[in-house]
Amino acid sequence: MNKTAVVLFNLGGPDSLEAIEPFLMNLFSDKDIFKIPVGQKLFAKIISNRRTQKVQKQYELIGGKSPINKWTELQRQMLEKELRNEINSVDVFTAMRYWRPTTDETAKKVHDGNYSRIILLPLYPHFSASTTNSSYKEWIRQYPADTSKHILVNNYYKHDKYIIAINERIDEALLKFPEELRDKIQLVFSAHGTPISMVKKGDPYSHQIRETVELIMQKRNNSHKYYLCFQSKVGPIQWLKPSTDQMIENLAKEGHKNLLIIPISFTSDHIETLFELDIDYRHIAEKVGIVNYIVMKGLNDSPTFISTLKVIVLNIINNNYKVIK
Repeated sequence: MNKTAVVLFNLGGPDSLEAIEPFLMNLFSDKDIFKIPVGQKLFAKIISNRRTQKVQKQYELIGGKSPINKWTELQRQMLEKELRNEINSVDVFTAMRYWRPTTDETAKKVHDGNYSRIILLPLYPHFSASTTNSSYKEWIRQYPADTSKHILVNNYYKHDKYIIAINERIDEALLKFPEELRDKIQLVFSAHGTPISMVKKGDPYSHQIRETVELIMQKRNNSHKYYLCFQSKVGPIQWLKPSTDQMIENLAKEGHKNLLIIPISFTSDHIETLFELDIDYRHIAEKVGIVNYIVMKGLNDSPTFISTLKVIVLNIINNNYKVIK
């Protein structure tokens, strides 16, 4: 019997305050992102040690751990259930890049399962060297056999169901504003930023993000004014602009008082949505006079998002696709 394994790639996150330093150590040890020619382990150890206390305080404010692990596991369960309604011989796994279940653990489990097809499905809709490519390279390094049976889903940032899933979340969030203000809301799409140097090297992520935003607003018949900005800058080098905090300040200066913040490059809530957007940037919004500041909930347990993943997988199985682009 032909069996299919679906492996969901995600970053993972610390599952306790004690896990933060080793999680950061794993992150800064990633040679596909931080290209340190000599002494990367020492670099990772120093940076993770310096950042741990600050990051611990952030996690304390959102429950002491990252919810990304919970949401990813729920997405795995939901997808497996949906797929098995169509075909019995499919199993869904998770491979976290920087936490558990680790890539090497999952790669061994999948290898031992003797699957005839292995679909690598990132929970990153947009392709970037720092997300999909990093997870894929780690999988190839850790998989203990021939990888010719592997099929990588490159991206799905303009998949119709994915666009619908985000619009459903936007509609839910709009209902949280007073009814008389709903036509005055500014839609602020906030994506994780990347260094400008990555864009210059041909990384398609920022272009795909912009296309996703345009497709979302086309579906909405351009119902509101909207903006795209970038968050999570680290270090002194130039990153994508405008930054989300600067965008909030600029909109306040223009007299806007009602902002819906839409996390656009994330498929579940985690530190960058729950702390950075909903706590840290909320302080900025209140300081500059924003009256209604609401952060959209992540896709998390969205049935429409899971349906997106299901359609992608079934199309591969039924049509024997090699790569989805």
